[in-house]
Amino acid sequence: MTMTGLSRRTFLGAAAGAGAATVLGTQVAGAATTEKGCFAGTTAYLGSYTTGATGHGLDVATRSGSALSLLRTIPGITDTSWFDRSADGKTLYVTNEGDPAGYVSALSLADPAKPKLLNKVSSKGGAPTHLSVHSSGKYVLAANYSSGSVVVLPILAGGRLGPATDLVTHHGAERDAHAHQVVNDPTGRWVLAVDLGADSVYVYGFAAGKLSLHQQLKLPSGAGPRHLAFDRTGKFAYILGELRAEVTVASWDAAAGKLKALSVVPAVPAGGTGDRFPGEIVVSNDGKFVYATVRGPNTLATFTAAGATLKLVSNVPTGGNWPRHVALDPSESWFYVSNQRSGTVTWLPRDPATGLPGTPAGSLAVGSVNSVYFA
Repeated sequence: MTMTGLSRRTFLGAAAGAGAATVLGTQVAGAATTEKGCFAGTTAYLGSYTTGATGHGLDVATRSGSALSLLRTIPGITDTSWFDRSADGKTLYVTNEGDPAGYVSALSLADPAKPKLLNKVSSKGGAPTHLSVHSSGKYVLAANYSSGSVVVLPILAGGRLGPATDLVTHHGAERDAHAHQVVNDPTGRWVLAVDLGADSVYVYGFAAGKLSLHQQLKLPSGAGPRHLAFDRTGKFAYILGELRAEVTVASWDAAAGKLKALSVVPAVPAGGTGDRFPGEIVVSNDGKFVYATVRGPNTLATFTAAGATLKLVSNVPTGGNWPRHVALDPSESWFYVSNQRSGTVTWLPRDPATGLPGTPAGSLAVGSVNSVYFA
C-alpha cells in the first residue's frame, strides 16, 4: 500500500462507473441537477471523488421513506470525502481530498438543501481524508492521508475557517505514515489520530488549538488501523484495521489519556481469501452493536458489543462493489452504504431488536461515491 492518497482512493479504474446504474432499485443517473420542487424529507449529503473519477464532489439528496433521490450538485466542491457539522448545526465542513494540496471547505446550511460555500483553507498536507469538529465547537481537526499529518483549523465567527493553528506529522517505522482519522475523546481533553502507515493510534493533549503528543499506541506490524469508534461508556475504543480485516478492542482511560489494546476480533468469517479491506466502523446509539464495511467480499459486518467484549455475528452483502463507508439514518432504521467501485449508495433495513441488517432494498447511482452524511 505505497500509493499516494488520491491514487489509492481512486484506483477503481475505467470500470468504476460502468455498473453504477445496474445494481438495484430505480435508476437515477443524471438526476443530480434535477429540481424536485418543494424540499421535503430528510436531507443527506453525498461525497464523491472528482479527480480521475466519475463523481460530482458534493451532492444533496432527499429521502422519501428509505429511498434517496438526488436533488442537486453543489458546484466547485471537489473530491469531497468526509463531513461534519458545527455545534450549532449551521455550518457543514468537508474535506477536499486534493493531493499534494488538500483543502477543507466550510459551507453555510442556512438552507440545508442548498449549502453555500463560505470559504476553504489549506489542510497543510495532501489528501485530507477525514475531519471532525472538536467538541469545544472551536476547531476543525483534519487528517492528511498522503502526508501523514494532522492539522488544527480554528472556526471563526459565522462558521468560516481560519488558517491552521497547529500541524503535527507522523513518521512510520516500516512504511510511510498515512493519517486516516482524527477525533477527540468523549471528554474533549484528548485528540486521537489513527495512522494506517505507522500502525499506530496517537493520543494528543489539546489546548488552545495546539496538539501535544501524549501516547503512541503501536499495533502489530501491518495491521493498518483506519478508523476507531468509542463505545457508549467512553471506556473502550474499537479500532478497525484496513490491511487486516479485524477490530482491535482497546480500553480508554480518559483520566490518564491512555489506550491499551486488549483483544483482536476478526471482521470476516474464517477461511476467506482475496482482498479484504475494511472501510468504516460505527456504533449503534444504544452501544449494543458495532458495524463495519469490508471491501473485497463487499459485506457489512455486525458485531454484538458489551464494553471489552466484541463478537462477530453476521456478514451480509452490501449490494454493491467496494463499500467504503456506512452510515445509519437518524432513526437507526436503515443503513446507507457507499459502494465506491460500483458507484452506488445502497440501503439495507436494520432490525431494531437484533441489530441485524437485512438485504438491500434499493440503490442510488452516484459515481465514485465515498460517504453519506445526514443533516
